[in-house]
Amino acid sequence: MATVRIYRATRNAMQSGKAKARRWVLEYIPSETYEREPLMGWATMRDMRRQTRLTFSSKEAAIAHAEKHGLAYRLEDPSCTERGGGRRKSYTDNFRHDRPRPWTH
Repeated sequence: MATVRIYRATRNAMQSGKAKARRWVLEYIPSETYEREPLMGWATMRDMRRQTRLTFSSKEAAIAHAEKHGLAYRLEDPSCTERGGGRRKSYTDNFRHDRPRPWTH
């Protein structure tokens, strides 16, 4: 039985928006390790399912797909990514006169 991993995609470094970060991804966990190809020395794997990556609009849709096809799944819930306790911060807050700690270089 194949095992899949279901997780929420994260933004990459070149992305400023959150458009593709709201999708859920289902990908196969490799059943074997990489081997060294004898002629060129490249890393290779015979498990072609490793190249399969499906995206879904919701977590429930990804789980339903895994259950429909009889796949064991591991669900990885996203961690909180709020910075600063969820409060929006501004660059000008660094120079406020009522700042709790004085600003230094």
